[in-house]
Amino acid sequence: MKIKEGFELRNICGEDIVVAHGRQNIDFSKIISLNESAAYLWRNVAGKEFDASVLAKLLTDEYEVDEATAFADAQKVMADWQEAGLAGC
Repeated sequence: MKIKEGFELRNICGEDIVVAHGRQNIDFSKIISLNESAAYLWRNVAGKEFDASVLAKLLTDEYEVDEATAFADAQKVMADWQEAGLAGC
């Protein structure tokens, strides 16, 4: 999986927000806000190929979380990003 081109993470007033560049990516019906751990993952995989194992490793390296929980969380993040149209294969 890879984050699609045309999206960028920005911190606006202390909140991590995904913004779109280019007309085809703009959807004003929703704003995509990422929590601290999702923003951490985004920063570490932007522009790179990744899978749930890569995200889980990042989570266990940064946070006090066991591997099973990190892997489940990574799968959820990937599904959320795909559903929002931010990432794909």
